[in-house]
Formats: sequence, structure tokens, C-alpha cells
Amino acid sequence: MSKTILLFPGQGAQYVGMGKTIADSYEPAKKLLKRADEVLGFSLSKIMQEGPEEVLKSTDNTQPALYTCSCMVMEYLRENGTHFDFVAGHSLGEYSAIAAAGGFSFEEGLQLVRTRGNLMAKAGELKPGAMAAVLGLTEDELNSALQEARSAGVVVAANFNSPGQIVISGSKEGVAKAEETATAKGAKRVVPLPVSGAFHSPLMEYAVEGLKAALAKTTFKDLSVPLIANVNSQAITKGSELPELLARQLTSPVRWQQGMEEAASLSVEKGIEVGSGKVLMGLMRSINRNIKVYPVENEEQYKAIPQ
Repeated sequence: MSKTILLFPGQGAQYVGMGKTIADSYEPAKKLLKRADEVLGFSLSKIMQEGPEEVLKSTDNTQPALYTCSCMVMEYLRENGTHFDFVAGHSLGEYSAIAAAGGFSFEEGLQLVRTRGNLMAKAGELKPGAMAAVLGLTEDELNSALQEARSAGVVVAANFNSPGQIVISGSKEGVAKAEETATAKGAKRVVPLPVSGAFHSPLMEYAVEGLKAALAKTTFKDLSVPLIANVNSQAITKGSELPELLARQLTSPVRWQQGMEEAASLSVEKGIEVGSGKVLMGLMRSINRNIKVYPVENEEQYKAIPQ
């Protein structure tokens, strides 16, 4: 029997106006957005729907915005009886995935991602860094390029997104040197990313203890369906395993390609991208075309999915 996975986007999928269509047309989504404003104590809804973009792009706002948007769409999927067998989320999206599988409440997850965003933003201020997408190198070729670049500063592989697309992260000097060494080894392109810190690298170490403390105060339940985790690409259902994985995720690479290959091995043939954008649909086309991904951010898109 073919299986279905829900996929939840991470940072980079946000845009001004996100969540507006589902909030305007579906009352439970509108109520959830209002609840987010109450929990956070400021108008996240206004930032999501009106911007300005610079405010939405700030890590401490982006993370709760993406989480809330995904949870709003998830309310609609639940009411429509959408069946799913697995969940996965890209970096921040892992929190939305856990909420969807019943690991914690909407409110608990929202407070966690706000804390995570604040801590990551602060880590980026304390140890400024950069990220870039390297296109066209294998993992071994990239590792060789990174090894050479470390003479200039910290630089590591941060996101294994798809074959031929690996994101690097580290100090500005380390990433700049890695751009040179990767190009010399045959990279098709190296694209700097507009981020405020070196995510999924040792430069995020400042954020780890604060996040661990927040995770320790959160009650994690066992999941209703397995989560394919970023850190190890394994299917996880025990709530007790989640805090350590989420803490490790801050400084560990997101093994998205490997996770989606694991999903394919578990008979997944259909994916639904829940929330803002179509980033994960695009990555899946490069990873495994046998898994068809349908982006859903509003009712119209949901109705277009083959049932």
C-alpha cells in the first residue's frame, strides 16, 4: 500500500500575505491565528499578512509565522479527514510536523519556535556568519572543498537538500573561502543566502542551552505517526526522543535528502506540503520523482489534490 507524508517548510518559505487566504475563508484557521497573537502578546497576524518584509524576515518573527501558517492549514486538513502515515519538516518545519502528529499542543510549539527564533537571532549577533547553497558537487567533493576552506574559518555542510544542492554554513570568512574552493572543484554555482546567522553550524552553540531549557519545560507526547527526523533521517514516534533531536538540530546538518530517501523506502508515494510555498515540492523532484508532492496553503489547492 502506498503511503502519504505531510511535509512542513522551514525558513525561506515565508512571504508577506502568507496565511491570509485560509484565514479569510476558514474560520478555525482565523481563530488559530488570533490565538497566536494572544500567546505571543503581539500581532503576528499583522506581520504575516501586511509585513513589512524586513520585519517578517527577522528570524524571531519568521519562525512563529511559518509554524502558525502550517498549523492553520493543518486545521483544514484535519477537518477534511486527510489521511497521512508520516510527517517531516525542514529545520524549523520539524516543529510544525511534531504538532501535526500530536507531539505537543499548538501553543507549546508556538512558544518553542518563538524562543528558538530569539536564541538563533542572538547567536547570529554574537557570532556573525553566512550561508550559501552549493550546486553541482557530490557530498565527498564538497567535504574536500570544506576541508581546504577551514584554514580561513569555520564552515560546515548545513543542509543536504537534494542531489547536487548542499547548503554550507559558518563564519563569513570560512564561507567565502569555501565558495572559492567549491568553484575550483567544479561547483556549477554557489549562491549566497540572505540569512541572519550561520544556522546548523557550531556558531549556533549559544542557542543550544536556552533551547534545551525550553524543551525541558515542554511535555512531549508519543506521536500518532512517525516523524522522519532531520538529524538522523530515521522514523521516530517516542516523545521522549524528541527534545534531544531538536536540540541537536541547531548545530547539526538537516539531512533532508536522506530523510526523503528513507520515506521512499517506507512506501511513501504522495506528499502534501503544508503551509507556505512550494520549496519542498521542488526538492522532491530532484530527490525522487516517484513521490508526488502537492503544495497546500488554501482550500483551492487542497481540492486540486487527486483523491
